[in-house]
Amino acid sequence: MKIAIIADTHGNLANIKKIVDWLKKEKINFIIHCGDVAGPSALKDGFSGFPGEMLLVLGNADFGWKEDYDILPNAKVFEKYGEIVLDGKKIAFTHYLEPARGLAKSGKYGLVFYGHTHRPWEEKIGDCRLVNPGEAAGLYQKSTFAVFNTQTDELELKILELLK
Repeated sequence: MKIAIIADTHGNLANIKKIVDWLKKEKINFIIHCGDVAGPSALKDGFSGFPGEMLLVLGNADFGWKEDYDILPNAKVFEKYGEIVLDGKKIAFTHYLEPARGLAKSGKYGLVFYGHTHRPWEEKIGDCRLVNPGEAAGLYQKSTFAVFNTQTDELELKILELLK
């Protein structure tokens, strides 16, 4: 199974729609969003065309209450962090780096995803891969997201402007 890991979309509807269109073309039906969608309208207007499941953790630019983000039937929203098991891989996700490091150090997860820094990054903490997919908004860096294959453990960074 391939999953998309996205962070820091900051309401950039054009980039969100490009990512969603590419994911549909590639038949990737699962998104983990590591926060900073930046408003329920960005979630509704940008991700409403995504046919698969979406897990989302709130970030510092996600104003309002968790319930404000529960507007898509295929999305599940977490306040501080979420966790899931996919193909036997225990995965956690959060927005901030320090809580992500804590989750990675706990020894409970094989993968921990986070956002907030706007920089793609991967490091190993014990047996855990700690990964930031970069920022999808393109505010400070090129627009990026990641794709993880749960069958092969392959992680790919995708640069939005290079997608076909």
